[in-house]
Amino acid sequence: MSELIWLIPLIPLIGFVVNGLTRNSVPKVVTGVVGCGVVLASFVLSIVLYLDITAAQATGASVAHQVTLFDWFSVGKLQVGLSFLVDPLSAIMLLIITGVGFLIHLYSCSYMAADTGFGKFFAYLNLFIFFMTILVLGSNYLVMFIGWEGVGLCSYLLIGFWFKNSSYASAAKKAFVMNRIGDLGFLIAMFFILETFGSLEYNTVFAQAGEMPVGNSALLVITMLLFVAATGKSAQIPLFTWLPDAMAGPTPVSALIHAATMVTAGIYMVVRSNILFVLAPTTMDVMAIIGAATACIAAFIALTQNDIKKVLAYSTVSQLGYMFLGLGVGAFTGAFFHVLTHAFFKALLFLGAGSVIHAMHHEQDMRRMGGLRKALPITFATMLIGTIAISGIPPFAGFFSKDEILAHAFQHQPLLWGVGFLTALCTAFYMFRLLYLTFFGTFRGSDEQRSHLHESPWQMTLPLIVLAVLSIVGGWLNIPEALGGHHALSTFLNPVLDKGSLHTAPLALSHTTEYLLMGISTAGALLMAIIAYNRYVKKEQIPGADGQEAGTLYKWSYHKLYIDEFYEAVIGRPLKKLSVFLYTYVDRMGIDGFVNGIGEFFIGSGKGIRQLQSGHVGFYIIMMVISVIAILVYGIFRI
Repeated sequence: MSELIWLIPLIPLIGFVVNGLTRNSVPKVVTGVVGCGVVLASFVLSIVLYLDITAAQATGASVAHQVTLFDWFSVGKLQVGLSFLVDPLSAIMLLIITGVGFLIHLYSCSYMAADTGFGKFFAYLNLFIFFMTILVLGSNYLVMFIGWEGVGLCSYLLIGFWFKNSSYASAAKKAFVMNRIGDLGFLIAMFFILETFGSLEYNTVFAQAGEMPVGNSALLVITMLLFVAATGKSAQIPLFTWLPDAMAGPTPVSALIHAATMVTAGIYMVVRSNILFVLAPTTMDVMAIIGAATACIAAFIALTQNDIKKVLAYSTVSQLGYMFLGLGVGAFTGAFFHVLTHAFFKALLFLGAGSVIHAMHHEQDMRRMGGLRKALPITFATMLIGTIAISGIPPFAGFFSKDEILAHAFQHQPLLWGVGFLTALCTAFYMFRLLYLTFFGTFRGSDEQRSHLHESPWQMTLPLIVLAVLSIVGGWLNIPEALGGHHALSTFLNPVLDKGSLHTAPLALSHTTEYLLMGISTAGALLMAIIAYNRYVKKEQIPGADGQEAGTLYKWSYHKLYIDEFYEAVIGRPLKKLSVFLYTYVDRMGIDGFVNGIGEFFIGSGKGIRQLQSGHVGFYIIMMVISVIAILVYGIFRI
């Protein structure tokens, strides 16, 4: 099967070409079948690939295969091929991308049915799947970078899909620019990798890195630059503000790109490069601190947001921070495990929110919802499962992955565990707040909205049901020994993480300590659910307008800590003023003035000299006489 690995990205690319060329000439049902079919085909191939790797691992055979399609270019000793790496890590990522991607494509068939850009939308989605598979399959950093830039392009196209709305177009530009900042770090890192190791191939780079001492300065620089790239793509401090604004795109875009796949590219890159990072402990510490800070700050902001998608957006930023916290403390398997479970429950929550928005005729403010349980029973049941899963309540998926990260954080630094635990409390509160404000109490929308309330079509509810099941059982893939498991996911990923694991401390907490940490985390989540129920269901406290009814902390949270305003004041406005200055005085008055002045000088000179050629004979005779006299005078005075 590994020899046919190139079919997995190629088939969605074909879908992009077909849907792009026929977007205005074929029925929408054909576009939907093509768009969904190509992703489903890639998913089936990904399952076959995963089964092959599982079978090879069971027999002790090699589970990593490099497939070179062709030699790309050669410069001196550098030879780069367009090649793919098939191993356990890429196999699982392919299952997430194509599996969750197919469900979101199916969901989009109904959600986007009335949109005039239906064909274009599916073409963009197929293109995104193509680039994302290239990103995870690449056997070297340059091929990864192609996919990395490609998903950034698709993100821009999909966030700004409704570009006629100026605010949506601005959100797309913001995402594009902030991602370019991180991408510059990736590009510079590749030059350092090439200088240090003489190659961009993973096998060569990781083999040489394994022989280098811990704390090597070159590795420190490389990993810091790679982490800068990850902060852009995976929305960490200070490059995280683009992701909440990216909710301007259609809801399926939020589920696919900003919950399940693209934003996890930074985590995938760090896990893939684990040997480089564990040999740079300073970078690991920075990553853990930034991750913990991002998780806590984003969760704090989510506590008071009223837009249902904005709550989920800040939740995504917070969960990504959790993943980087796990990476920073050496829990590579735990962080990737959370990537897996997060893909299930966050895609479920976004699609559930889309179902609510669809029923409410594009209303996203939770203060105008309420009492939707009876009208949307499937959406409510599935979102309840997603809420429990993300809150870390057993035995749902989020409990296992989140607690594995917290356990490693506690062993590494209890203070980091404290920040993570505080974040978990906030997560449980704002997610149950979302659930209660949306589905409980009395309906607060208009009479027209009430008359049109209905459950979504099967194309939308079927993905919700499948993702809900995965959000329940997904955590069972890596049950810890303390609960009778055998760390199955950790064992499966061991061939990818074996070199890095030699330099990281394994989890050595006693089962009693693990039980205690699990109990505290679960009790805290349940307590937050009860507090939220008491406030928003029993007392029916509906958030007021613009956060005016509460104190300073509430206002800071509601206004997102004024981070966007700070960026605008410190970076945006000074750059605009500098741009105006350069345009006015340097460009127009300086460069344009100089160039235009030369032109005007010669034009004016030409106009003056042209007067000498008037065509009047008398004038010529006078000029001739004057010239003769001038020559005589010059001759006399010269003598």
